[in-house]
Amino acid sequence: MFVNGHDIFIIVFVTFLCSLVVTPIVEKIAKHVKALDYPNERRINKIPMPTLGGLAIFFSFMLGYMLYARSSVQMLSILMGSFLLILMGLIDDINPLKTRYQLIAQFIAAGIVVFYGHITLDYISILGMNLTFAAPWNYIITMFLIVSIVNTINLSDGLDGLCSGVSSIYFLTISIIAFIMNAQQGLDTTLALIMLGSILGFLVYNFPPARVYLGDTGSNFLGFIIAVTTLLGYKTATFTSLIIPLIILATPILDVVFSIIRRVLKKQNPFSTPDKQHFHHQLLKMQFSTRASLLLIYAIDILFAGLSIFYALGDTYYVIFIYVGLMIIFLFIVLKTDILFKHNKNLKKDKLDKE
Repeated sequence: MFVNGHDIFIIVFVTFLCSLVVTPIVEKIAKHVKALDYPNERRINKIPMPTLGGLAIFFSFMLGYMLYARSSVQMLSILMGSFLLILMGLIDDINPLKTRYQLIAQFIAAGIVVFYGHITLDYISILGMNLTFAAPWNYIITMFLIVSIVNTINLSDGLDGLCSGVSSIYFLTISIIAFIMNAQQGLDTTLALIMLGSILGFLVYNFPPARVYLGDTGSNFLGFIIAVTTLLGYKTATFTSLIIPLIILATPILDVVFSIIRRVLKKQNPFSTPDKQHFHHQLLKMQFSTRASLLLIYAIDILFAGLSIFYALGDTYYVIFIYVGLMIIFLFIVLKTDILFKHNKNLKKDKLDKE
C-alpha cells in the first residue's frame, strides 16, 4: 500500500491503542499461568514480574496486518515465522527451553521467510564494496543474519524498556528513511509503522518502573521483524547500503560483540549463559538509576539512528567521519567499565566481599 501522512497517523494510532488496551489483559494472563520472571543474581527486578508482554505486541501487529497490509506470499511467510517464534516464546516464558531448541525454532522461522517467502540477501553494498551471493550461499547467509539479529535483540532485553525502546527507535528511523527515499509503498514501511504503534502502546507499561516484561515471546518476535524489515528495505532500496541498519542497531550489536570478546578473554564459551556485565549493567554499577541508564542508551541509539538518516541522504563522507568519532567516544566509555574485563579496583572489592 502507498502510505501518506494521514495513513501514518492512523496506522500508528490504531496499533498503539490496541496494544495499550491488550497489554494489561496479557499481564493478567501471565500472572494466571505463572509466566513470571523471578529475581536471581543476574536479574534486576526485585519481585516476580509477569512476562508474555510480546503477546500484546503480536496481537496489535496482527490487527495492523489485517487492516493495512497487503496479502502476499512474503507477508504470509512473515506471519508463519512470527507465529512459530511466538509459540516457542510462550513455552519458554512458562517453562524455560534449552538454547538449542530455541535456535532450532529460530532457524526454522528464518527458513520459512527465505525458502517460502523468497526474502534473501543476494548482494551487499557497503562502503563502496559490492558482493554478490549465488545460491545456496544467499540462503545460508540470510538465515544466519536473521538468527543473529533475533538473538542480538533478545540479549538486549535486560532492562525495563530497553529492548522495546531500542526497537521503537529502529522502526521510527526506518519510517523516516522510507519517506525521505520516497519508498512508502514498500512492505517494510508498512511493517515498520505497524510495529512502531504496537511497541509504543506496550512501552507505556514497560517503561521503568515496568509492570510487565516482553519475555522471550516479545524479544524473539521483535528481533525477527527487525531482521525481516532490514532485508525487505534493502531489496526495495529503502536502504541504499547495508550499513544503514547496522548503524541504527549499533548499540545492541556492540553490546553482543563485547559480550563475546569478554567471554573469550575469560576462556568461556562465547554463547554461554547470559551474565550481568552488559552495557546497561555497567551503567547501573556507575550509580545511574534504571531510568537514567535507559534514557542514556536511548540518547546514544538516537544519535546513531540520526547518522543513518544522513547516510541515506547521501552525506556518506561526513557520516563516516562522525560515526568514527562516536565509536571512539563510545569505546572510551566502555573501557572505563567492566564490560570487557574487571579493573583492579573491582578485583580488590570482590576479594574484600568474599572475605
